[in-house]
Amino acid sequence: MADSIRYKTYGNVIETLKCLGDKHLQIKTTTTGQIFDIDLEDTTLFPLYHINPVSVDVSLQLKTFNFQIFVMDIVDPDNNQEQYVQSDVLQIATDIIALLKSGSILNHRDVTADKEARYFVNDDFALEPFQERFDNYVTGWVFDVAVEVESELDSCDIPIDTSVTCVK
Repeated sequence: MADSIRYKTYGNVIETLKCLGDKHLQIKTTTTGQIFDIDLEDTTLFPLYHINPVSVDVSLQLKTFNFQIFVMDIVDPDNNQEQYVQSDVLQIATDIIALLKSGSILNHRDVTADKEARYFVNDDFALEPFQERFDNYVTGWVFDVAVEVESELDSCDIPIDTSVTCVK
């Protein structure tokens, strides 16, 4: 996965997070958006991986994209399998964390020019279980992830008409 884009955009980060879900062989549906955008219709395939954008922090050299990540699967309400399903879904969630931390899919192991790591996350994650949070019988885990990328806060490259001064 050659990637020479040094300064990542919101779109780059979302597409990268979606790619992690799309390429994970156990995840059947990957979605993005607010919590109420999670598609829980009868036609949805599970396990489901949902990326909920929360906020972006901007500093002189970094942008930090903050997300809530939901990983869930359907539970048969008559079959007392919730613990089994939660265990499987927790493994999928930790797989996503492992990929963000050191996965070769993000070039973390290839340090040649233009393939350096461009996405950075913290070392520690807290995963919170949920049951019956949504309208149908799903159980899973939710965790926060802050994806840091390099950024330049540089006013020289802004497409703006400089023929006038905005001080009034």
